Amino acid sequence: MKIVSRNEELLRDALSRIPQSSSRTSLSSSNKLIRFEDISAAAFKIQCGVQKTPCMYSRLSKLYGMDIYLKKEFLQYTGSVKERGVLYLLTSLPQDQQRKGVIVASDSNFSMAVAYHASELRIPVFVIMSTTTSPARVKMCREYGAMVISYGTTAKDSQTHARRLAQENGYLYLEEEDSAVYLSGLGTVGLEVYEQVPKLDAVIFPAGGHCGLLAGSAAALKHLNPHISVIGVESENFPVLQQSLKAGQPIEDQACSNHHFYGDVSGLCFGSNSLQLTGKLVDKVVAVREEDVLISMLRLMEYERATVDAEGAIGLAALVAGKLPELKGKRVAIVICSGNLELHLLHQCIARALTLDNRVCRFSLVLSDSPGDISKLLEILAREEARVLDIKQERTFVTSELFTVEVTCTVETRDKIHTAQLRNALLERYPTAAWMER
Repeated sequence: MKIVSRNEELLRDALSRIPQSSSRTSLSSSNKLIRFEDISAAAFKIQCGVQKTPCMYSRLSKLYGMDIYLKKEFLQYTGSVKERGVLYLLTSLPQDQQRKGVIVASDSNFSMAVAYHASELRIPVFVIMSTTTSPARVKMCREYGAMVISYGTTAKDSQTHARRLAQENGYLYLEEEDSAVYLSGLGTVGLEVYEQVPKLDAVIFPAGGHCGLLAGSAAALKHLNPHISVIGVESENFPVLQQSLKAGQPIEDQACSNHHFYGDVSGLCFGSNSLQLTGKLVDKVVAVREEDVLISMLRLMEYERATVDAEGAIGLAALVAGKLPELKGKRVAIVICSGNLELHLLHQCIARALTLDNRVCRFSLVLSDSPGDISKLLEILAREEARVLDIKQERTFVTSELFTVEVTCTVETRDKIHTAQLRNALLERYPTAAWMER
């Protein structure tokens, strides 16, 4: 079904003053007006190559006082929404270029999507990764079907090598940017959300430097219903989008690179197309703390059984942080765009989130070194229904009187109220107990 355009003049105004940059070597010549028809065409062309992910009502709704629907883009084959833009980009290449092949230089979600979909389309694909890339990422990229080459110790080394190989062999060097083709593919998320959730009041997207998903989807949503609020969320540590919007141009000298925890939301602002669309069509951009992102990851794991990374959880983090009180009682969709959390980070993130959520706590106290005292402490913990995670005794390096033992306990509680009850019970029995704050 084709929907006749109503807001095309708004999109045209958003992009009419964009300078055509020549700094990009891959697809900068493709930059042009992004129309609603372009997004519709992208949706038709990629429908057999990417998942139409569910947008489901969440149990988190009761917790935050609104009807929350989660668009689960982390269920894509490579765990990322980037597949939409990448597939449309690759299928739009001339056939002679498809025969020659493409090359990318990073370990990002974009590169993973290129590796998988180029292989599926039988396009030769090469991925240059630095020698510091995690072995798991290298293995995964090879399993997708790409020829992976380790080169250099930094991302810049890999990019330089990739450009040289592209020039020498006729490959097309691809890097994530905001060409109309790529944005149109990402914008299909907005189409699906609108179709899947009737009477939407707002949609929340991850933002940051790589705001193509936010910009492309905003173009689709605002065309279909200008009254839907489109909101972007980025990290307080890397407020790249807010700074770029304030400056009126992409911030190129920002002293940050893709953080291993935040991924693409910590990258540099990569294009004027996305920035202009965001400035015109996005209603609000908010920033959240790292603590809120970690708790958001914990909430999604507990309530949705969804293991996502920071980029995937950052949209919900705006609700965790209380940054959007105007959405109380409204119908809200949140795009969970990425689930590529590396295993070595998983334990650290969840352990830290439990501590931030006042559900893992630690205390120390001094007991007489006599039979039964430890048992009495454990009886109190059992009575208060606290789960003991770790208990240590120190007899040698203590500053208290002789024949005493310093006991340090790490325990798990249900919530902040349970933690306060446990603390009061311990202080009543052991007035000198020291509670270790997070």
